[in-house]
Amino acid sequence: MSTARTAEVTRNTGETQIRVAVNLDGTGLQKLDTGVPFLDHMLDQIARHGLIDLQVEAKGDLHIDAHHTVEDVGITLGQAFAKAIGDKKGIRRYGHAYVPLDEALSRVVIDFSGRPGLEYHVPFKRSMIGGFDVDLAHEFFQGFVNHALVSVHIDNLRGENAHHQCETVFKAFGRALRMAMERDARSAGTIPSTKGSL
Repeated sequence: MSTARTAEVTRNTGETQIRVAVNLDGTGLQKLDTGVPFLDHMLDQIARHGLIDLQVEAKGDLHIDAHHTVEDVGITLGQAFAKAIGDKKGIRRYGHAYVPLDEALSRVVIDFSGRPGLEYHVPFKRSMIGGFDVDLAHEFFQGFVNHALVSVHIDNLRGENAHHQCETVFKAFGRALRMAMERDARSAGTIPSTKGSL
């Protein structure tokens, strides 16, 4: 059996203090305390649908707004994924998922390419979900992509309810991650690239 794919990363700045721990081969267990309830709800979707054990603790300057906390959680989570996945030998590399929730439908496609890139197309029907500014979803994914060194395409294909739109995005992201990170028994532990590295 290969080495466990786990990592713990701490990020401390003048704006936030964050600790993230991941087990990429988990069962979806999670312990989340970011101070931003809707973000905790979305991180729960990633853990459960990605079968990733996930712990996130964050203290941020929420007296200003949630921007720094949400972005820095994305950054720290991306760093933890990059550390846990290691040299990427034997992984599928690519993952994709479509997820519906009532009238909403989203698609996420991921490539553990070693190159950061985000295509994000989510036309939210309103600007706030409760107290959560929907612009922060983009900031979360941009932070993750930049530090996990992955290419991610996110498309909300339809939806009328902003909560549904956002939830389908995060669920699809978790399921696409799960597919891309899975070990491929047929690969014989090789790196899935003609270059020999990712």
